[in-house]
Amino acid sequence: MADAATHDRHPAREPRRGAGPGGVGKGRSERGGKGEGRRSGRAGGRAGGRAGVGRAAVGRPGVVWALPGALFFVFFAVAPMVLVLALAFTDWDGIGTPSWTGMSNWSRLWDDPETHQAIWLSLVLTVLTWVFQTPLALLLGVWAAGRQRNRAVLSAIFFLPLLGSSVALALVWKSLLDPNFGLIADIGPALGFADGDLLGDSKGAFGAILFVTAWQFIPLHTLIYQGGARAIPRSLYDAAAIDGAGTVRQFFSITLPQLRNTIVTSSVIMVVGALTFFDTVLILTKGGPGTDTTIVPYLMYKNGFQAFDLGYASAVATILVVVATTVSLLLVRLTGFAAMRSTREGM
Repeated sequence: MADAATHDRHPAREPRRGAGPGGVGKGRSERGGKGEGRRSGRAGGRAGGRAGVGRAAVGRPGVVWALPGALFFVFFAVAPMVLVLALAFTDWDGIGTPSWTGMSNWSRLWDDPETHQAIWLSLVLTVLTWVFQTPLALLLGVWAAGRQRNRAVLSAIFFLPLLGSSVALALVWKSLLDPNFGLIADIGPALGFADGDLLGDSKGAFGAILFVTAWQFIPLHTLIYQGGARAIPRSLYDAAAIDGAGTVRQFFSITLPQLRNTIVTSSVIMVVGALTFFDTVLILTKGGPGTDTTIVPYLMYKNGFQAFDLGYASAVATILVVVATTVSLLLVRLTGFAAMRSTREGM
């Protein structure tokens, strides 16, 4: 009885939480889990802090990285343009000391009919170059970006003109267009030139320059459009095909809008190149017949290195730089290229 009473006064206490078979391990594991959580939280905070510092530290390169390119541009682009602008107000034959003449070169430039004709021919050549080269380069570039059979081989053959210099290619075409022993002697009558003298005709010579420049530079712009077409996501075409859009509809609704930045880039390169084109004209026609293919760069060369009137040639060169820069800026401005964003935004 006494034992029973004692037992009633001191009831058996419940085992501590976690005691008993597996209890101790469970309690320790819980405490360990909480400790691990606290440690991982602290580690995560430190890692996040380090990541934040890293993100804050990563940015655009400093001015030092741009210094070599900036110096190269200043010494080989800005400084020569400044010197040419200064020479445009002088009379200099390239040997003696330049003498200041004020605005006489500019007055002559304003009244010179040959200069007016050269500016007009340069503008016509630029417009025709863009109209002729852009559609062909665009279509060829989109085709070259596909998966057609033998596409790589045909593209490599087509891009061969890019490997040759303009002077060498112009010499080849001059031989082909020679009316005495060139290919034009055989096919000239079929083209409307009975004697085969294509370069002796005003329209024929201008057309030859347009054709040779297109043959040489269409591969370059094709390569630009090929890169742009390959960057277009395939999912857009797959979705359009599911909706029933054919090849033509996909081209006008997907390919052209996605290539708008590429078109502007190619157009700027093409326009500036056409305005400053020189070597093919020098080799093929030398500005002839007469002055019918004398564009602004060749007029600058003729006055500067044939007539040794470097002051007037500098004025012509200044006009060429101003026109080319203005046309490029207008092209970028009017097309909205400066405000464009990525065509893949939101994908």
